[in-house]
Amino acid sequence: MKIRYLVQKEIKRRKLNFALCLLSVIVAVVSVCSVFTMLEIYDLRTKEIVQKKEQETKERMDSLEDDYRKITKQLGFNLLILPKNQNISDVYANDFASKFMPEEYVEILANTKSMLIRHLLPSLQQKIVWPEKHRTIVLAGTRGEVPFAHKAPKEPMMVAVPKGTMIIGYELHQSLGVKVGDKLRIMNREFTVQKCNESRGNIDDITIWIDLKESQELLNKPGKINAILALSCHCHGGNLGKIRDEVNSVLPETQVYEKGSRVLIRAEARDRAAKEAKEAIQAEIKQRKDLRKERENLAAIIVPLVLLTSVVWIVFLFMGNVRERKSEIGILRAVGVNEVSIMKLFLLKAFWIGIIGAFCGYVLGIGGGSILGGLFSTSLVNVPLFVAVIILAPLLSIIAAWVPAVIASRQDPAEVLKEE
Repeated sequence: MKIRYLVQKEIKRRKLNFALCLLSVIVAVVSVCSVFTMLEIYDLRTKEIVQKKEQETKERMDSLEDDYRKITKQLGFNLLILPKNQNISDVYANDFASKFMPEEYVEILANTKSMLIRHLLPSLQQKIVWPEKHRTIVLAGTRGEVPFAHKAPKEPMMVAVPKGTMIIGYELHQSLGVKVGDKLRIMNREFTVQKCNESRGNIDDITIWIDLKESQELLNKPGKINAILALSCHCHGGNLGKIRDEVNSVLPETQVYEKGSRVLIRAEARDRAAKEAKEAIQAEIKQRKDLRKERENLAAIIVPLVLLTSVVWIVFLFMGNVRERKSEIGILRAVGVNEVSIMKLFLLKAFWIGIIGAFCGYVLGIGGGSILGGLFSTSLVNVPLFVAVIILAPLLSIIAAWVPAVIASRQDPAEVLKEE
C-alpha cells in the first residue's frame, strides 16, 4: 500500500486535524508576508512622500530664490569694469570714471562663454554743467543690458532709456518742479521726462539718464564708454579673482572692482534657501526612517512569537494525531511496515500542510498587507519572498511534526495491540 494513498485517506478521515494544522501554517505565513508587504508599502509611500517633498521644497526654494533675487536685484550691479588706466580713487571720489574705453568691449564680453558674470550694462557718465538750468549734474548714457550670446536670456535689471527721453534724479525733479511728460532741454537737445526717480541718497539724485548714443553725441565721445556694470554669478561659485582673470583674458586693457558686499548678500540669500530645502528633505527622510525602525522592531517581536506559537500548535496537533492513530500504527507495524515508512506517513502529511499553507498564506498575506497598507499594486508581488515561503513553510511544518513522527514510528506493535 502506497504511503501517499494512506496520507490522502488520513486527511479525508481526520479533516479537522488537517484543517487546524493548515490554519497554523497559514497564520504563520500570513503574519510574515503581511509584515513584509506593509513594510514594502511603507517604503513606497516614503519614496512618494520624499519625491513630493523634494518637489515642494524645490518649488519653495525657487520661490525663495526668486524673492531673494528680487530683493538683491534692487541692490544693483556689484561689479565695475573700468579702463586699465583709470585711477580707482578718482572713481570713489567722483562716483564715475574719467577715462574711456571702446563701446565694443561690452560686445566682446557678451560673446565670451563666461559663466561667472551676468547682466552687462555699458555706460557713459560725466559731470557737466547743465547750460539751460545752470546746474551741475551727472549725465549718464545707457543702452540697456547687453545679452550674452551663449546664455539663456535673463530678466534685465535695468532697461534701456528710449531715445528722446530721460530719467531724472530725485533732487533735480524736486527742486525744478519737473514731472513725467515735461519737456526739458540739455545742450540744445529736447528730451521728454519718462520717469522721476525716488530719493536714493547718493549721486543718483543729481543724475539724468538718457540713451547712450545721444549721450556720446552730447559729450562728444562717439563709440566710447567709461564703465561696464555687471553682476557676479554665485551659482557657479564665482569669486572676484576668477572674474578678474576671466575678464582680463579677453579684455586685457580693463580692470575689475567689486562694489561693496552686495555679492556676499546674494550668496548668503541663495545658500540660505538651498540649506532650508535640504534640511526639510533630510528631516522628512529621518522621520520616515525612525518610524520604519519602530515597525521593524515591533515585527521582530510579533513575527517570531507567531511562528513559535504555530510550530508548538502543530506539534500538539500531531501528537494528538499520533494518539488517535495508535491502533492503526500498531497494525501497520505488525504487518511489516518499517519505522521509516511510519515516519513518512506523518512527515508527508506535514509537507503537504506546509505547501498548501504557504500558497494560501502568501496570497492572504499579500492581500491583507495591501489592505492594511492601503495600496494595491503588482509591484508588491515579491518573488524572493514567495520562494522563501514555499521552502521554509514546509520545512518548519516537517520540523514541528518530526518528534511526533519519531514517537509514532518507535511504538512497539505488540504493546499497542495488547492495549487494544
